Amino acid sequence: MNNTLHRSFFEATQEVFELMLDLEVTENLASTNQDDCGDFTIAIGVTGDLTGDVLYIFPKSTMLQMVRILTGGMEVNEVDDFVTSAIGEISNIISGKALIALSEKDVTCDILPPQIIPREESKCSYSMDSGTQIDTEIGNLGLLIQLQSEK
Repeated sequence: MNNTLHRSFFEATQEVFELMLDLEVTENLASTNQDDCGDFTIAIGVTGDLTGDVLYIFPKSTMLQMVRILTGGMEVNEVDDFVTSAIGEISNIISGKALIALSEKDVTCDILPPQIIPREESKCSYSMDSGTQIDTEIGNLGLLIQLQSEK
C-alpha cells in the first residue's frame, strides 16, 4: 500500500503543478541533503480507511514563486495569509486528487482543512529529507505521507 500511496500523491502533484502552474515536476530520489529545510509545512489531515497527515514541505522561495505564477506575475515578497492560503489550497487540491485515485482502489477517505506550520526560529518545520523531494524549475518541495490503514 505504501507504494500505491506514494504514486497516487506524486502523480497528483505532477498533474496539479502542470495544470495550475505550467510546471513539470520530477522526483529526486537521490537527494539526502540533511540541510534541506522547509520554511512552511502544509499539513492535510486524512480520515477514513486511512488516517494521519500528508505533509507538503515548502521553502519560502518556492511558495513565493508559485503565488507569482498563480497571480500572473504579482510581486510577492513575504509569506502572508494570502500566500499561505493559496499554497494551502494547492496542497488541498493535490490531496483530493490523490484520494480520488485511491478511491478507485476501494480506499475511502476524506481530507480535513489545511494546517499551516511555520518554521520556528530554531528548527525546520519539517526536514525535506524525511520524505520525497520534488524538484521544479522554480524550486523544490518535500512530500511526506504519514498515513496508516484503519482496515
